[in-house]
Amino acid sequence: MSKNNKAVFVTAATLATTVFLSGCGLFGGEEKKKIDPPQDVTFTEDGAAVDENTSAQSKQDQTEAVETTVKTELYLIDKNGYVVSQAMDLPKTESVAKQALEYLVANGPVEQMLPNGFRAVLPADTQMTVNIKDGTATVDFSKEFANYKKEDEKRILQAVTWTLTQFESVKDVKLQLNGTPLEEMPVNGTPIGEELSRADGINMDNSDVVDITNTKAVTVYYIGGEEGAYYYVPVTRRVSNDFKDNITAIVNELVEGPAYASNLLSEFQSDVKLLDTPTLEDGKLTLNFNESIYGSFEEKMVSEHVLNSLVLSLTEQTGVESVALTVKGKADVLTEKGEKLSEPVTRPEKVNTGSF
Repeated sequence: MSKNNKAVFVTAATLATTVFLSGCGLFGGEEKKKIDPPQDVTFTEDGAAVDENTSAQSKQDQTEAVETTVKTELYLIDKNGYVVSQAMDLPKTESVAKQALEYLVANGPVEQMLPNGFRAVLPADTQMTVNIKDGTATVDFSKEFANYKKEDEKRILQAVTWTLTQFESVKDVKLQLNGTPLEEMPVNGTPIGEELSRADGINMDNSDVVDITNTKAVTVYYIGGEEGAYYYVPVTRRVSNDFKDNITAIVNELVEGPAYASNLLSEFQSDVKLLDTPTLEDGKLTLNFNESIYGSFEEKMVSEHVLNSLVLSLTEQTGVESVALTVKGKADVLTEKGEKLSEPVTRPEKVNTGSF
């Protein structure tokens, strides 16, 4: 897809039903509110609707399943080589960080859960211990960790880092191999440094960078996958230091869209603009757009993908807890479902859940 010539790849109605961010819902106030399906309908794991009046046992089974599992983000590799979060129900355990990494191991328990086109990140038979102290997770891998292909080296670093830093107790990550701290990766020699964090980026795209020394990194979320199975892909891009704030830089990158050869998509129109400098107060970020933010809708509505990409991208920034949209200074913005964005939108607890 051209960065400045966005294609309409599915109808708005299809988009609204194919990509879902989180079981906690997207449209909430400062506290996250769940958007429930109709009260007389429930949804099974495969997405099928079932009349609750005739499925009491099924409802009980689902409740018991929820009580024994915890939804966890696993950063896996998709068919295009991107490291992408997939939220999955894992057995409840006290060692949630270690379990999350165990589910990144090839031929391990994740194999029966992998979405189409996805694969595990860590080499088969890899074992590990995880020690978390003062915000740092120290991971000690077994010797099998070194049995990966060199093209997966940076993907492994990113997947391990982003999987672990989903937990509030983890801010950065240190790696060891058989008890010895790793200063570089064992196969292709990628430098690690003292610690890893989300600030190091993910799915790096430097395709348009001429002078990297005069740039800074920001992470934005584009759309990956295909019709019926779309998901959000974080991409770290380099932007000019001339941008006074990261917020404006992120919005600019979303409007510019993904690189030509990326196999990623965007729903932002190329003439979307911020009319005022973004304001951040008590965690709430307010953005004032021109009417191009409505896209191709005949009625003045903001698409789910535009809204989701904004919220996911902007809440990666320190201090941003919610996003409020106005258009030409007015707050009467509607989603494509016809719901009014009367409250700021908070980041979902988990990304790419694939279900309500």
